[in-house]
Amino acid sequence: MSTFSLTVRDSSTMLRRNLLHARRYPSLTLNLLLTPVMLLLLFVYIFGDVMSAGIGGGGADRAEYIAYLVPGVMLMTIGSTVVGTAVSVSNDMSEGIIARFRTLAIHRSSVLVGHVVGSVLQAVASVVVVGAVGVAIGFRSVDASALEWLAAFGLLVLFALALTWIAVGMGLVSPNAEAASNNALPLVFLPLISSTFVPIDAMPGWFQPIAEYQPFTPAIETLRGLLLGTEIGHNGWLAVAWCVALAVLGYVWSKSVFNRDPS
Repeated sequence: MSTFSLTVRDSSTMLRRNLLHARRYPSLTLNLLLTPVMLLLLFVYIFGDVMSAGIGGGGADRAEYIAYLVPGVMLMTIGSTVVGTAVSVSNDMSEGIIARFRTLAIHRSSVLVGHVVGSVLQAVASVVVVGAVGVAIGFRSVDASALEWLAAFGLLVLFALALTWIAVGMGLVSPNAEAASNNALPLVFLPLISSTFVPIDAMPGWFQPIAEYQPFTPAIETLRGLLLGTEIGHNGWLAVAWCVALAVLGYVWSKSVFNRDPS
């Protein structure tokens, strides 16, 4: 059997292991998923009339604000979901299972690949759930073509892959699950200071660069453009560039830490 075949076989085994863990202990994923769902409902039904004043020159209604909000919350869902990956990786490292895996005749990288693929699948499933909630409360994307839907799905998967590799690195360097959860908090916090809830133009001038020059904002604006037909501009290539850069950084970081000889 070739090296590639062995890698695929071992990675599939590790993927199955991680999915079984997620099925047996769904509370972590559920808790992380509830955060964006609750924020979606909160900002639509409690703050919707006020927040919509920042959309379209102050003339937007609740339906328009739902359309504006849902793409941002979808990206926020990915950031929340991958926190569970950091916790899961940290648990594996601290509980000794990785040390046992190192003694087995398995491909070394299959452990990380299993975590990454499993996390991306969970993140996409969580986005689907949030999207379904959005549709239930009035979100519609009637003008998007099949190609634009496919591009939107590809962006979500690419973004989930990038954040997952970052989360894996955070989990590897964390001494315990609590530290991993704290280290991954920026992945939850950054969407809150992006264009998720209001346009950047509606923010204070001193705060606008903080919201603009970060990975979530161009991804959110690109997703809005694909689903709602708004102007994408330079956000498309910026979103892809952020995703590729974060994925490469997370991959190199994770491999370096994981392959380091245990002390």
